[in-house]
Amino acid sequence: MSGRLGIDDVSPVVSAGRYPAKAVVGEHIPVEATVWREGHDKLAATVTWRGPNDRVARQTRMHEVGIGLDRWGATVVPDHEGAWTFRIDAWSDPWGTWNHAVEVKIAAGQGPGDLANDLELGALLLDRVARRPDRRQERALLMSAAEALRDEDRPLNERVAPALADDVQKIMFEHPVRELITKGKTHKIWCDRRKAAFGSWYEFFPRSTGGIDETGQAVHGTFATATKELDRVAAMGFDVVYFPPIHPVGRVNRKGPNNTLVAGPQDCGSPWAIGADEGGHDAIAPELGTIEDFDALVERAHELGLEVALDFALQCAPDHPWVLKHPEWFTTRPDGTIAYAENPPKKYQDIYPINFDLDPQGLYHEVLRVMLHWAEHGVRIFRVDNPHTKPPDFWQWLIWKVKEVYPDTLFLSEAFTRPARLYGLAKLGFTQSYTYFTWRTSKQELIEFGEDLRDHWDEARPNLFVNTPDILHESLQHGGPGMFGLRAALAATLSPSWGVYSGYELFEHEAVKPGSEEYLNSEKYQLRPRDYARALADGRSLEPWLRKLNHIRKAHPALQQMRTLKFQHIENDALVAFSKRDPETGDTVVVVVSLDPNNAQEGTLYLDLPELGFDWHERVIAHDEVTGETWDWGQANYVRLEPWRATAHVVSLQRRFS
Repeated sequence: MSGRLGIDDVSPVVSAGRYPAKAVVGEHIPVEATVWREGHDKLAATVTWRGPNDRVARQTRMHEVGIGLDRWGATVVPDHEGAWTFRIDAWSDPWGTWNHAVEVKIAAGQGPGDLANDLELGALLLDRVARRPDRRQERALLMSAAEALRDEDRPLNERVAPALADDVQKIMFEHPVRELITKGKTHKIWCDRRKAAFGSWYEFFPRSTGGIDETGQAVHGTFATATKELDRVAAMGFDVVYFPPIHPVGRVNRKGPNNTLVAGPQDCGSPWAIGADEGGHDAIAPELGTIEDFDALVERAHELGLEVALDFALQCAPDHPWVLKHPEWFTTRPDGTIAYAENPPKKYQDIYPINFDLDPQGLYHEVLRVMLHWAEHGVRIFRVDNPHTKPPDFWQWLIWKVKEVYPDTLFLSEAFTRPARLYGLAKLGFTQSYTYFTWRTSKQELIEFGEDLRDHWDEARPNLFVNTPDILHESLQHGGPGMFGLRAALAATLSPSWGVYSGYELFEHEAVKPGSEEYLNSEKYQLRPRDYARALADGRSLEPWLRKLNHIRKAHPALQQMRTLKFQHIENDALVAFSKRDPETGDTVVVVVSLDPNNAQEGTLYLDLPELGFDWHERVIAHDEVTGETWDWGQANYVRLEPWRATAHVVSLQRRFS
C-alpha cells in the first residue's frame, strides 16, 4: 500500500497473494476490503481491475458492507479467460463529506451565515467536476447547482436543493472528486472457462463396452464400441465423459480378477499399470484401436455436447519403455530391484512409482511432452491420479506450462488426502479437486463440509463424485436404492461440479469383503459389460433420476453457484436443507434432502427469506422441480419426503405478484 489511508483484509486473496484466486468467465466475484482513515471525513474505495485483453484498467466503485464495519465491497465479472489483476484504491471523498456536513448542520438549525463556507466548498467541488473535458454534457447542470449555492438571495433550502437533487448526486457519485488517493497491492485472479466451475462428469471404461459373445464371455471393447455409449451418457445430461487410462497395459506382474497376483492369458490387467512393448503414456492400448479411432471418438463426443477427460496417472508398469531407458526415474532398492508401489495394506506389484530426485528436468520435460500430445488430440481436461504423491513444485511447473500453450486446459486433482495437501495442490493450479464427500453422511458432517467448500471457493473448486472405481462407501453397500438416489441429489446440488462412475445407475453395491470399500469383481482388473437398456426397461435403473438432476442443474443458474450456498434450519436431523441464489438472474433454489433411504421423514423448514432476496413476512411461490408440485411458502414451511417417491425437494422460489 502506498498512501495515507488504510487498506486491509482484501479478498479474494489466496495465501497472502502468493497464488492467484480462482474464477470463471461470467462469474460474479465479490471483492472486499477493510478501508479506514483518521478523523470524521468520508472516504470511498474503487476496485481497479484489468483483464488479459485490456489496454486500460476498468474501475468499479465499492459500497459499504454492513454498518460501522469499515468494510467495502464490489462485484466484478471477468469476460475473458486468462490472468486478471485487481487492486483496491482508497480515497478521501470530499463530496460525501460535504453532503453529510450540510445535512446535519441544516438539521441542527444552522442558517446561511453559519454555512457560508460549506456552501462555497460545495460550489467549488461542483466547479471542479463541471470543468472536466469529459463532462461537457452535464456542465450546465452542475454549474447551475453551483450558482444556486452561491445565490445569497435564495432561501437556504432552495440554495442547497439543486446540489442534493438526484441527477446531480448521480453525476458526482459516478465521477467523483478523489483526494489522498491510496493504492493497495495488486492481486491476481486466474479466470478459466465456465466448465472449470460447472459440469457433470460420467466415468466409464471403454474396454468394458464390448458386450458379451455367444458363449457368455465378455468381449474387450474398443473406441468404436465406446463411441456408441456416448449417446446414452449425453442423454442423461452429462457434459464430461471421463476415461481411465487408455494406454498399453503392462504384462509383467499383471493383476488378475479381484486384484489376484496371477493373471490368466485372457485377463486384461489394471489400466493404471501403464506401459508395455507397444508404448507408454503417449500410446494407445492396441485392443482399443488406433489414434485415429480415438480422434473419431473425441469428435463424436463434441457433436453430442460432451468433452472427453483423460486420466493422467504418472506411474509405470515394470515393462514400460521408461523403465529400460530411464531407470534413474525410479527408486532402486538395496538388492538392485525397482520398488513397486505400496499403500499398506495395499500392494501394487504391477506399478512402479516415479522418483523425481535424480533427473527432475528430464522427467519434467518428458511428462510435458506427453500431456501436450493428448492436448493436440482434443483433450482439454485431465483427471490426475494421486497428485499428492508427487512433488508440488512439479505440478505447479507442469500445469502452467501446459496453460501457456492451451490456456483452456483443466485439471482435476484426485487428492483424497489431508486438507493441507488438497488445498495446497489447488493453490498451485489444479482446477478442481476430489473431496471427502463420500465419507460425509450425517447432517452435521454435511453442513460443515458444505460450508468449508464454500469458504475455500477462491482457492479450490470441488467435484463431488458419488463413487469411483476405488470407493464404494458402506452407505451404498447397505443403504439400498434410496441411498443411491439421495447421495446423487446431494452431490448434484451441493456442488456446481459432480461425477458418477458407471454402475452407479444400476445400484452396484457388493464389496469384495466386509469392511472394504473395493468393489467385488472390480472393473479395475477385469471387463465388466453392463446391460443398461434392460435395466432401464425393467425399472431397475437410476438413469431417469440422474437425467432429471442434470436437467434441473442446467435449468437453474442458482445450482451452478457455490459462493451463495447457505444452509437453512430444518427441525429433523434426518433432513438437510440449503439454498443457493444466482446473483445475476436472481434465480433462487432451496434443496431439501432426506438422509434416510428407507423411511418417510418430515419437519418444519425455516427460511432466511432476506438472504434469499425476499422480505421476512413475504409469501412466495415454491415449485418443486422434482415432483412438479407448487406450494405457498413463507418463513416456516412443512416438508415431507418419502424415499419411494422422492429423496429430495429441489424447490424454485419466485416472488408472488398480485
